Amino acid sequence: MEIPTHIAIIMDGNGRWAKKRFLTRAAGHRAGAGVLKKLALEADKMGLKYLTVYAFSTENWKRPAHEVDGLMELLREYLLEYINDADKNRLKLTVIGDKSRLAEDLQSTIAQLEDKTREKDGLNVVIALNYGGRDEIVRAARRAVTSGVLELTEEGFAGLLDTAGIPDPELIIRTSGEHRVSNFLLWQAAYSEYYFTDKLWPDFTIHDFEKAIAEYRRRERRFGV
Repeated sequence: MEIPTHIAIIMDGNGRWAKKRFLTRAAGHRAGAGVLKKLALEADKMGLKYLTVYAFSTENWKRPAHEVDGLMELLREYLLEYINDADKNRLKLTVIGDKSRLAEDLQSTIAQLEDKTREKDGLNVVIALNYGGRDEIVRAARRAVTSGVLELTEEGFAGLLDTAGIPDPELIIRTSGEHRVSNFLLWQAAYSEYYFTDKLWPDFTIHDFEKAIAEYRRRERRFGV
């Protein structure tokens, strides 16, 4: 199957998936993390070059403290698993977002993981962590001011974003039946195609992924023309 270069996913529905099964929200997040790991490996086999996933938004800090703590602990486990498995696969890991608010051990683990997978030639899994589209644009504008840029082009500004060097996503998938962009890749999604599915993220399969790609291939991208 001919596939896009870059697909992004808003992984929504972990909490509702858990509630339907009388489980904790933490169990839902853990199930969702497992789906991502499997999907990344399959997407690499398919030849996808970039997969960006919305893991934790700047707004998610407003959730109950115990849920945030649980998400951060799950993230620690998830990143350490990737470090341990790095020699077994071709995945490259990149984290975007404002990492300065994360615990120091998490920042260190992220740096270690990015360094260990930097030369990998397979799928680049881009994890949006403490990420918000508006926040990213503001931080990029601050970089422009700090660097003393007097004239700024679209290309130049894109080079100041967290995703500098990463092509814009052709397709953005959102699970769980919601139809919002939720502050995700606001600059980069200017001409992206959106695909919405009622599937809750922990129920999302490689077959669902292929269905989204098939739908994308049926569309005609006009880029405003």
